[in-house]
Amino acid sequence: MTSPLITVVIQPRGGSVKSLPHQVRIGSHASTEQLYDALAQASGLSIYRLRITKESDCTLVSNSKETTIEEAGIKDMDVVTVKDLGPQISWRAVYIAEYLGPVFIPGLFLFPLRPYLYSNYDAVTEPSSIQLLLCELLTIHFVKREYESIFVHRFSNATMPARKIVQNSGYYCVMSCNMAYWIFRPDAAAAATELINPWLLYTGLGLFAFGELANLNTHLVLRDIRRPGTTERGVPLGSGFGVVTCPNYFFEIIAWMGIYFVSGLSWSILIFIIIGSVQMAIWAKKKERRYRQEFGDKYKFKRFVMLPGII
Repeated sequence: MTSPLITVVIQPRGGSVKSLPHQVRIGSHASTEQLYDALAQASGLSIYRLRITKESDCTLVSNSKETTIEEAGIKDMDVVTVKDLGPQISWRAVYIAEYLGPVFIPGLFLFPLRPYLYSNYDAVTEPSSIQLLLCELLTIHFVKREYESIFVHRFSNATMPARKIVQNSGYYCVMSCNMAYWIFRPDAAAAATELINPWLLYTGLGLFAFGELANLNTHLVLRDIRRPGTTERGVPLGSGFGVVTCPNYFFEIIAWMGIYFVSGLSWSILIFIIIGSVQMAIWAKKKERRYRQEFGDKYKFKRFVMLPGII
């Protein structure tokens, strides 16, 4: 049966979009991806640069092969707005780039840069065994993130604004430099191996190992509920999902608390944990709202989005 044609009225949003048509004729049973394709071809822009929303309620029209124009709630003569998101870069490329610096920074600060960074000290001693251990933990953490970025993650959106690569990479490099400088100082708590409380050391190692492995497992669960090549996903279950919305963030914090303990409670590690936790809590709350809207009664509402009993 032929899909009935409807007219969709197009309006630019946030500035003009070159060659954007005023109207598009499209089948009501066509996918929303076809609407994106038609506007991308007309404007000469990448499909990933466009964001389409319904003017009536400002809801996003997803770029999906599975969702039809009718299912998206677009009727004949409805108005949709189109925004040019600007130059884009793939999410995977941004993830790989932002973690690349932190992979090498600990080793650089601890070895080749050490004599120059701490030249104001009377004597620059060799790194302690705890500082060497911290270098290994930090490197393992970010190598794991690179592995996940390349081989594990499946992204709901193909791209993000290109400027994000500078912003995200800058954040991780600055924070990594700050942590490395303070924990590798000749007078840092980690430099005096004999002063590190064994309870802190071994508890920290246990927390780090558990947090990293549990975090990886959660990412594998999230990968498996999203079919390759699609933006569709299922309800996340198990591996902490019954307690909080984003157990991957919870386990991430546990791993960093482990590094914090091993460092002898360095304030630079704690600052990184606090800043990261605030940002992850914001993301987790947004995910909880999105899950409730997307899955409805299929989804078990969570009272806590990231830290059980806290937030």
